[in-house]
Amino acid sequence: LVGEYVTSLDMKGCSLTLTWLDSELERFWLAPCECAVLRIGRTETSGLEVAAEPEEAGELRVREQGSAESNDSARAIADGFARLAEAMKSAEAELGRIDAEAGDGDHGMGMSRGSAAAAEAAKDAAEAGAGAATALAAGGEAWADRAGGTSGALWGAGLRAASQALDDRRRVTADQVAEGVAKALHAVMARGGAKVGDKTLVDVLAPFEQALSTAIAARTPLYDAWSQALAAADAAAEATRNLEPRVGRARPLAERSKGHRDAGAVSLALAVRTILQCLGDQG
Repeated sequence: LVGEYVTSLDMKGCSLTLTWLDSELERFWLAPCECAVLRIGRTETSGLEVAAEPEEAGELRVREQGSAESNDSARAIADGFARLAEAMKSAEAELGRIDAEAGDGDHGMGMSRGSAAAAEAAKDAAEAGAGAATALAAGGEAWADRAGGTSGALWGAGLRAASQALDDRRRVTADQVAEGVAKALHAVMARGGAKVGDKTLVDVLAPFEQALSTAIAARTPLYDAWSQALAAADAAAEATRNLEPRVGRARPLAERSKGHRDAGAVSLALAVRTILQCLGDQG
């Protein structure tokens, strides 16, 4: 059984996985499958009710309608995802170039695809009357499903965890935002096994979370608190030049990584900056 990653044109190298094909794996390899890059056989619906599956074209079914206030927040979240998608699309080539220094060079492509899918899912949820928690969770699910790779899984885990700090009955508060970022950090670290100093997005997320939580606890308005935390995120992203990767696919190429920023850290800092612009426009 051979699996190969398809990456962007500016990649430097490839990633190849080899493993023995035993009887247990063969069942899954031959099972019906339908996704972006692989179709085998014919898939059938399982009959299980999935809340995010459309009943009709263009219509998203949600388990529970959000309140008017929470739906307002859901629409703001959808707007944030839409702006993230624009920012990641614009930065796709640069993020790919940074990632190619010691990786596959596909980070920009993954972030662009993931954010675009999240924007669409959150928009559909908000328009269907969902509240803030449901809209954010829908975005996280779509991001992980479409982006693929390690960064897609981590962003999906972080966004889903953050949604647990929100609810569908009231408008999002600054305290909930701080709690959501803290939950996202915990989920990302648990999922990826990285810690501060390993040259990953955690090196930005951790100082950003600390700065944001400290400012919110001091009753700083959300926009100002986020702005202060952005400064910490930007500085941390730049500081990854001095780190060597200790986890992930970049670890074997640690020498090549020296002097270059981590792509995941850079894209996260870009996301933080983009959301700050949304907060400013939304008042």
